[in-house]
Amino acid sequence: MKLALSLAALLLSANVLAAEPGTSPWGPQDEIGRLNLVTPASSVAILARIGGGRAYDLSVDYFVGMPSWQAAGDPPYLMWMTHTPHGNVLSDPMETGKAMNQHVSYSGSAISMYAHMGTHIDALNHFGLNGKIWNGFKASEHLGDRGWNKAGAEKLPPIVARGVLIDVAASKGVAMLPDNYRVTGKDLAEALARQKVALQKGDVVLIRTGRMQHFEKAQSFMQNPPGMGLDAARFLVEQNGAMVVGADNLSFETFPSEAKDNYIPVHTYLLAEHGVPIMELVNLEELARDKVYEFAFIGASLKLRGADAAPMRPIALPLR
Repeated sequence: MKLALSLAALLLSANVLAAEPGTSPWGPQDEIGRLNLVTPASSVAILARIGGGRAYDLSVDYFVGMPSWQAAGDPPYLMWMTHTPHGNVLSDPMETGKAMNQHVSYSGSAISMYAHMGTHIDALNHFGLNGKIWNGFKASEHLGDRGWNKAGAEKLPPIVARGVLIDVAASKGVAMLPDNYRVTGKDLAEALARQKVALQKGDVVLIRTGRMQHFEKAQSFMQNPPGMGLDAARFLVEQNGAMVVGADNLSFETFPSEAKDNYIPVHTYLLAEHGVPIMELVNLEELARDKVYEFAFIGASLKLRGADAAPMRPIALPLR
Protein backbone atom coordinates (compact mmCIF):
# COMPACT_ATOMS: atom_id res chain seq x y z
CA MET A 1 0.00 0.00 0.00
CA LYS A 2 2.81 2.41 0.90
CA LEU A 3 4.51 1.64 -2.43
CA ALA A 4 1.28 2.36 -4.34
CA LEU A 5 0.78 5.63 -2.53
CA SER A 6 4.38 6.65 -3.14
CA LEU A 7 4.05 5.84 -6.84
CA ALA A 8 0.83 7.86 -7.08
CA ALA A 9 2.52 10.81 -5.38
CA LEU A 10 5.49 10.52 -7.75
CA LEU A 11 3.24 10.49 -10.80
CA LEU A 12 1.30 13.52 -9.54
CA SER A 13 4.55 15.36 -8.89
CA ALA A 14 5.84 14.52 -12.36
CA ASN A 15 2.61 15.67 -13.98
CA VAL A 16 2.77 18.98 -12.16
CA LEU A 17 6.41 19.50 -13.03
CA ALA A 18 5.76 18.76 -16.71
CA ALA A 19 2.66 20.94 -16.90
CA GLU A 20 2.57 23.83 -19.34
CA PRO A 21 -0.03 26.58 -19.84
CA GLY A 22 -2.97 25.54 -21.97
CA THR A 23 -3.52 26.63 -25.57
CA SER A 24 -6.89 28.26 -26.08
CA PRO A 25 -9.44 26.62 -28.39
CA TRP A 26 -10.72 30.17 -28.99
CA GLY A 27 -7.60 31.20 -30.84
CA PRO A 28 -4.08 32.58 -30.26
CA GLN A 29 -5.31 35.99 -29.09
CA ASP A 30 -7.74 34.68 -26.47
CA GLU A 31 -7.26 36.30 -23.04
CA ILE A 32 -10.40 35.21 -21.14
CA GLY A 33 -10.39 31.43 -21.44
CA ARG A 34 -13.62 29.68 -20.55
CA LEU A 35 -15.44 32.98 -20.16
CA ASN A 36 -15.88 32.67 -23.92
CA LEU A 37 -18.74 30.34 -22.98
CA VAL A 38 -20.80 33.41 -22.02
CA THR A 39 -22.79 34.25 -25.14
CA PRO A 40 -25.88 36.36 -25.83
CA ALA A 41 -27.87 33.14 -26.24
CA SER A 42 -26.64 31.59 -22.98
CA SER A 43 -27.30 34.82 -21.09
CA VAL A 44 -30.84 35.13 -22.43
CA ALA A 45 -31.53 31.48 -21.60
CA ILE A 46 -30.65 31.86 -17.92
CA LEU A 47 -32.25 35.28 -17.50
CA ALA A 48 -35.51 33.88 -18.86
CA ARG A 49 -35.61 31.47 -15.92
CA ILE A 50 -35.36 34.07 -13.15
CA GLY A 51 -38.19 33.49 -10.70
CA GLY A 52 -38.35 36.88 -9.03
CA GLY A 53 -38.08 37.52 -5.33
CA ARG A 54 -34.96 38.54 -3.49
CA ALA A 55 -31.52 39.09 -4.91
CA TYR A 56 -28.68 37.53 -2.92
CA ASP A 57 -25.59 39.68 -2.51
CA LEU A 58 -22.56 37.37 -2.62
CA SER A 59 -19.96 39.98 -1.69
CA VAL A 60 -18.32 40.88 1.60
CA ASP A 61 -17.72 44.27 3.22
CA TYR A 62 -14.32 45.95 2.91
CA PHE A 63 -13.04 47.30 6.23
CA VAL A 64 -9.83 48.07 8.06
CA GLY A 65 -8.65 44.86 9.69
CA MET A 66 -10.32 42.55 7.15
CA PRO A 67 -8.61 39.27 6.14
CA SER A 68 -5.74 39.79 3.72
CA TRP A 69 -2.45 38.33 2.52
CA GLN A 70 -0.23 40.39 4.82
CA ALA A 71 1.70 37.26 5.80
CA ALA A 72 2.88 37.08 2.18
CA GLY A 73 4.01 40.71 2.27
CA ASP A 74 0.95 42.18 0.57
CA PRO A 75 -0.63 45.41 1.82
CA PRO A 76 -3.70 45.43 4.06
CA TYR A 77 -6.89 47.28 3.29
CA LEU A 78 -6.52 50.92 4.35
CA MET A 79 -9.09 53.71 4.30
CA TRP A 80 -8.58 57.30 5.36
CA MET A 81 -10.50 60.52 5.16
CA THR A 82 -9.22 63.13 2.74
CA HIS A 83 -11.93 65.63 3.67
CA THR A 84 -14.19 65.96 6.71
CA PRO A 85 -16.85 68.58 7.47
CA HIS A 86 -14.93 69.89 10.48
CA GLY A 87 -11.55 69.76 8.70
CA ASN A 88 -12.93 71.75 5.76
CA VAL A 89 -14.05 74.53 8.09
CA LEU A 90 -10.51 74.77 9.45
CA SER A 91 -8.49 74.37 6.22
CA ASP A 92 -10.97 75.68 3.60
CA PRO A 93 -9.43 73.54 0.79
CA MET A 94 -11.86 74.81 -1.87
CA GLU A 95 -11.44 78.44 -0.73
CA THR A 96 -15.16 78.91 -0.31
CA GLY A 97 -14.97 80.53 3.14
CA LYS A 98 -15.89 79.45 6.65
CA ALA A 99 -19.60 80.20 6.34
CA MET A 100 -19.94 78.07 3.20
CA ASN A 101 -18.03 75.17 4.74
CA GLN A 102 -20.25 75.31 7.80
CA HIS A 103 -23.30 75.26 5.52
CA VAL A 104 -22.13 72.56 3.04
CA SER A 105 -20.79 69.39 4.66
CA TYR A 106 -18.17 67.61 2.57
CA SER A 107 -16.68 64.17 3.23
CA GLY A 108 -14.12 62.46 1.01
CA SER A 109 -12.12 59.26 1.45
CA ALA A 110 -9.35 57.23 -0.16
CA ILE A 111 -8.47 53.54 -0.06
CA SER A 112 -5.40 51.39 -0.65
CA MET A 113 -5.59 47.63 -1.02
CA TYR A 114 -4.18 44.44 -2.53
CA ALA A 115 -6.11 43.31 -5.63
CA HIS A 116 -6.82 39.91 -4.06
CA MET A 117 -8.87 41.14 -1.11
CA GLY A 118 -12.56 40.79 -0.40
CA THR A 119 -14.84 39.21 -2.98
CA HIS A 120 -12.79 39.19 -6.17
CA ILE A 121 -12.01 37.29 -9.33
CA ASP A 122 -8.56 36.14 -10.42
CA ALA A 123 -7.65 37.03 -13.99
CA LEU A 124 -5.82 34.43 -16.07
CA ASN A 125 -2.48 36.21 -15.65
CA HIS A 126 -2.47 35.63 -11.88
CA PHE A 127 -0.48 32.40 -12.00
CA GLY A 128 1.51 30.80 -14.79
CA LEU A 129 3.98 28.01 -15.41
CA ASN A 130 7.56 28.27 -16.64
CA GLY A 131 7.32 31.98 -17.42
CA LYS A 132 4.05 31.74 -19.36
CA ILE A 133 0.37 32.21 -18.54
CA TRP A 134 -2.77 30.92 -20.23
CA ASN A 135 -2.49 30.62 -24.02
CA GLY A 136 1.29 30.80 -23.89
CA PHE A 137 1.65 34.55 -23.25
CA LYS A 138 5.12 35.15 -21.83
CA ALA A 139 5.82 37.39 -18.87
CA SER A 140 9.05 38.46 -20.57
CA GLU A 141 7.03 39.89 -23.47
CA HIS A 142 3.76 41.02 -21.90
CA LEU A 143 4.42 42.16 -18.32
CA GLY A 144 5.68 45.68 -17.68
CA ASP A 145 5.89 48.20 -14.85
CA ARG A 146 2.18 49.01 -15.24
CA GLY A 147 0.86 45.48 -15.34
CA TRP A 148 0.13 42.91 -18.02
CA ASN A 149 -0.85 43.86 -21.55
CA LYS A 150 -2.42 40.40 -21.91
CA ALA A 151 -5.20 38.78 -19.87
CA GLY A 152 -5.59 41.75 -17.51
CA ALA A 153 -8.62 42.13 -15.28
CA GLU A 154 -10.06 44.74 -17.65
CA LYS A 155 -10.53 41.98 -20.24
CA LEU A 156 -12.93 39.98 -18.06
CA PRO A 157 -16.45 40.41 -19.43
CA PRO A 158 -19.62 40.73 -17.34
CA ILE A 159 -20.68 37.22 -16.32
CA VAL A 160 -24.30 36.18 -16.77
CA ALA A 161 -24.63 32.42 -16.37
CA ARG A 162 -26.21 29.59 -14.46
CA GLY A 163 -24.80 29.46 -10.95
CA VAL A 164 -24.66 26.43 -8.69
CA LEU A 165 -23.90 26.34 -4.97
CA ILE A 166 -22.27 23.16 -3.68
CA ASP A 167 -22.64 23.17 0.09
CA VAL A 168 -19.97 20.69 1.13
CA ALA A 169 -20.17 21.66 4.81
CA ALA A 170 -23.91 20.89 4.97
CA SER A 171 -23.37 17.65 3.07
CA LYS A 172 -20.92 16.60 5.77
CA GLY A 173 -23.37 17.59 8.51
CA VAL A 174 -21.14 20.33 9.91
CA ALA A 175 -21.38 24.11 10.10
CA MET A 176 -17.82 24.45 8.82
CA LEU A 177 -15.26 22.08 7.34
CA PRO A 178 -12.27 21.31 9.60
CA ASP A 179 -8.98 23.18 9.33
CA ASN A 180 -6.96 22.25 6.22
CA TYR A 181 -9.72 19.93 4.95
CA ARG A 182 -9.01 19.15 1.30
CA VAL A 183 -12.26 18.90 -0.67
CA THR A 184 -12.33 16.05 -3.19
CA GLY A 185 -14.36 15.32 -6.28
CA LYS A 186 -16.21 12.66 -4.27
CA ASP A 187 -17.18 15.30 -1.71
CA LEU A 188 -18.58 17.51 -4.46
CA ALA A 189 -20.46 14.64 -6.10
CA GLU A 190 -22.01 13.62 -2.78
CA ALA A 191 -23.11 17.19 -2.02
CA LEU A 192 -24.65 17.58 -5.48
CA ALA A 193 -26.55 14.30 -5.07
CA ARG A 194 -27.85 15.44 -1.68
CA GLN A 195 -28.99 18.74 -3.21
CA LYS A 196 -30.50 16.95 -6.26
CA VAL A 197 -28.62 19.28 -8.62
CA ALA A 198 -26.52 18.36 -11.65
CA LEU A 199 -23.74 20.52 -13.10
CA GLN A 200 -23.84 21.71 -16.71
CA LYS A 201 -21.18 22.97 -19.07
CA GLY A 202 -20.68 26.72 -18.61
CA ASP A 203 -21.77 26.90 -14.97
CA VAL A 204 -20.38 29.25 -12.34
CA VAL A 205 -19.76 26.78 -9.50
CA LEU A 206 -19.43 28.11 -5.95
CA ILE A 207 -18.32 25.85 -3.10
CA ARG A 208 -19.22 26.49 0.52
CA THR A 209 -16.81 25.37 3.23
CA GLY A 210 -18.51 27.42 5.95
CA ARG A 211 -15.35 29.44 6.59
CA MET A 212 -17.17 32.71 5.85
CA GLN A 213 -18.64 32.53 9.35
CA HIS A 214 -15.23 33.68 10.64
CA PHE A 215 -14.80 36.55 8.18
CA GLU A 216 -15.16 39.30 10.80
CA LYS A 217 -12.25 37.78 12.75
CA ALA A 218 -9.33 37.92 10.35
CA GLN A 219 -6.93 35.61 12.15
CA SER A 220 -9.53 32.88 12.64
CA PHE A 221 -10.62 33.20 9.03
CA MET A 222 -7.09 32.92 7.62
CA GLN A 223 -5.73 30.25 9.94
CA ASN A 224 -5.42 26.85 8.21
CA PRO A 225 -8.49 27.21 5.98
CA PRO A 226 -10.16 24.27 4.24
CA GLY A 227 -10.25 24.38 0.46
CA MET A 228 -10.18 22.53 -2.83
CA GLY A 229 -7.76 19.85 -3.91
CA LEU A 230 -6.67 18.95 -7.45
CA ASP A 231 -9.16 16.11 -7.56
CA ALA A 232 -12.00 18.56 -6.90
CA ALA A 233 -10.71 20.94 -9.57
CA ARG A 234 -10.58 18.14 -12.14
CA PHE A 235 -14.09 17.05 -11.19
CA LEU A 236 -15.39 20.57 -11.81
CA VAL A 237 -13.55 21.31 -15.05
CA GLU A 238 -12.77 18.09 -16.87
CA GLN A 239 -15.77 16.04 -15.78
CA ASN A 240 -18.44 18.74 -15.58
CA GLY A 241 -17.34 21.67 -17.74
CA ALA A 242 -17.35 24.46 -15.14
CA MET A 243 -16.69 27.91 -16.61
CA VAL A 244 -15.83 29.78 -13.39
CA VAL A 245 -15.19 28.33 -9.95
CA GLY A 246 -15.25 30.01 -6.58
CA ALA A 247 -15.41 29.45 -2.85
CA ASP A 248 -15.91 31.23 0.46
CA ASN A 249 -12.30 31.01 1.67
CA LEU A 250 -9.27 33.22 1.08
CA SER A 251 -7.34 30.97 -1.28
CA PHE A 252 -9.84 28.58 -2.96
CA GLU A 253 -7.40 25.70 -2.47
CA THR A 254 -6.02 24.51 0.83
CA PHE A 255 -2.47 24.12 2.06
CA PRO A 256 0.05 22.61 2.37
CA SER A 257 0.29 21.73 -1.31
CA GLU A 258 -0.39 18.15 -2.34
CA ALA A 259 2.16 18.48 -5.16
CA LYS A 260 5.85 18.33 -4.34
CA ASP A 261 6.96 20.60 -7.18
CA ASN A 262 4.19 23.22 -7.12
CA TYR A 263 3.21 25.18 -4.03
CA ILE A 264 -0.17 26.23 -5.51
CA PRO A 265 -1.20 23.50 -7.98
CA VAL A 266 -4.95 24.15 -8.06
CA HIS A 267 -4.43 27.76 -9.15
CA THR A 268 -2.03 26.84 -11.92
CA TYR A 269 -4.27 23.98 -13.05
CA LEU A 270 -7.31 26.25 -13.31
CA LEU A 271 -5.82 29.55 -14.48
CA ALA A 272 -2.81 28.58 -16.56
CA GLU A 273 -3.73 25.13 -17.86
CA HIS A 274 -7.49 25.42 -18.38
CA GLY A 275 -8.34 29.13 -18.54
CA VAL A 276 -10.80 28.98 -15.65
CA PRO A 277 -11.09 32.20 -13.59
CA ILE A 278 -11.30 31.77 -9.81
CA MET A 279 -13.53 33.72 -7.43
CA GLU A 280 -12.52 33.93 -3.79
CA LEU A 281 -14.14 35.18 -0.59
CA VAL A 282 -17.62 34.67 -1.99
CA ASN A 283 -20.28 35.07 0.69
CA LEU A 284 -22.47 31.98 0.38
CA GLU A 285 -24.06 31.94 3.83
CA GLU A 286 -27.50 33.29 2.86
CA LEU A 287 -27.77 31.06 -0.20
CA ALA A 288 -26.91 28.06 1.99
CA ARG A 289 -29.36 29.10 4.71
CA ASP A 290 -32.20 29.30 2.19
CA LYS A 291 -31.04 26.18 0.29
CA VAL A 292 -30.80 28.07 -3.00
CA TYR A 293 -28.61 25.71 -4.99
CA GLU A 294 -29.36 26.88 -8.55
CA PHE A 295 -29.59 30.50 -9.64
CA ALA A 296 -28.80 33.11 -12.24
CA PHE A 297 -25.34 34.43 -11.47
CA ILE A 298 -24.69 38.03 -12.49
CA GLY A 299 -21.35 39.67 -11.76
CA ALA A 300 -18.82 42.07 -13.18
CA SER A 301 -15.42 43.03 -11.83
CA LEU A 302 -13.71 46.40 -11.84
CA LYS A 303 -11.80 47.07 -15.06
CA LEU A 304 -8.36 47.38 -13.50
CA ARG A 305 -6.11 47.59 -16.55
CA GLY A 306 -3.28 45.07 -16.50
CA ALA A 307 -4.21 43.76 -13.05
CA ASP A 308 -4.21 40.10 -12.04
CA ALA A 309 -7.46 40.36 -10.06
CA ALA A 310 -10.29 42.76 -9.39
CA PRO A 311 -13.02 43.20 -6.78
CA MET A 312 -16.53 42.29 -7.81
CA ARG A 313 -20.03 42.36 -6.35
CA PRO A 314 -21.89 39.36 -7.72
CA ILE A 315 -25.56 38.63 -7.15
CA ALA A 316 -27.61 35.44 -7.31
CA LEU A 317 -31.22 35.40 -8.52
CA PRO A 318 -33.19 32.21 -7.80
CA LEU A 319 -34.69 30.39 -10.78
CA ARG A 320 -38.19 29.19 -11.48
